[in-house]
Amino acid sequence: ERRGIVMAIQEANERGGVLGRRLETVHADTGGDAAKASAVAQRMLGEGEVAFMLGGVHSGAANAISQVAQKAGCIYFNTNSSSPTEAGKDCHRTKFVWDGNGTNFSTSVVKGTMTGFGRNWLLLTSDYLWGHNTAKGIRSIVESNGGRIVEELLVPQNTRDFSAQLQKIQKLKPGVIATAVGGEDLKYLRDQVRSAGLDRSFGWINNQADWPDVYGLGREAMFGIFGTTWYWGLGLPGVAEFVERYRKANAGYRIKVPGNVFYNGYMATHELFRAIERAGSTNNLKVIRELENLRIPAAQRMQHEDAYMNPLTHQLQQNIYMASYNSYPKQPDDIFRILGRLRPDEVEDRDSVQQCKLESYAATPSYEP
Repeated sequence: ERRGIVMAIQEANERGGVLGRRLETVHADTGGDAAKASAVAQRMLGEGEVAFMLGGVHSGAANAISQVAQKAGCIYFNTNSSSPTEAGKDCHRTKFVWDGNGTNFSTSVVKGTMTGFGRNWLLLTSDYLWGHNTAKGIRSIVESNGGRIVEELLVPQNTRDFSAQLQKIQKLKPGVIATAVGGEDLKYLRDQVRSAGLDRSFGWINNQADWPDVYGLGREAMFGIFGTTWYWGLGLPGVAEFVERYRKANAGYRIKVPGNVFYNGYMATHELFRAIERAGSTNNLKVIRELENLRIPAAQRMQHEDAYMNPLTHQLQQNIYMASYNSYPKQPDDIFRILGRLRPDEVEDRDSVQQCKLESYAATPSYEP
């Protein structure tokens, strides 16, 4: 994510900056901790260090940053965390969400999996905000399509031994297991599912697979069907050139081709600069209006359909691709098999529209760095 943001900034500076001003970055690690994220954001704004804030990754941290940003009027881009609450009950006038969320990803894979593996589902859920909200979205989608949740198993964060959960799954014998488990926890889960021989016994939905989490790990790192916002092997105009720019900017880095996390960071930052230039100003209210009316042609996004900002939730609506492990790669690092895609309107999180209550313009402080 950070590498994507930095590459977009470097390219903007090579073009002469934004509105003739050179861009500089200040970075701080929140560690995914909400309290630390809030303190970092307060310090940055209090010391006048930042004009805009981007990043967050962890949904709890992103929510904390966005609360501080809204009070100050500073525009904040949540570039990667995917809890539905980020553009739902925790939305803000100054916050824009650029990744697909748990509901978007779940919607893209539920119907196909239900057809192939049956209507009895089990939820395996990380016991924190993102996990709960993602699982809630999956439950709603499954039940609205005639499926049944036979059980939901909660998994504490930083779980490394999933034997108790896997034994329960073998006993219950659901048709499909939908996981709302992320990061390092998901890596351990995948290894243990494969070791137990359960990867072919049930249908598995992993909601999404972030490229840095699976890159270079081979088939054992992935099973089941998952969603993604982008893949370097899509074969669309502009992708090959984008990959080459990535390689040049990240020579020597272990990840040789860009993935969805890098893509999200880069594209969000690029669109922020374009909105500032259209507004002709860094005034937050002027830039927000530009972003609320944003529509990005498919060719610029390197996706199949145009993307657009939902002005009611401030989440970017975009293609979601369904994928699995690619057993027959055409070239190195071609590890995703793209199974299909859904249009932005087909995966829209309609619950977020009902839950999001953006602050009025009048209640949003003016901020002009």
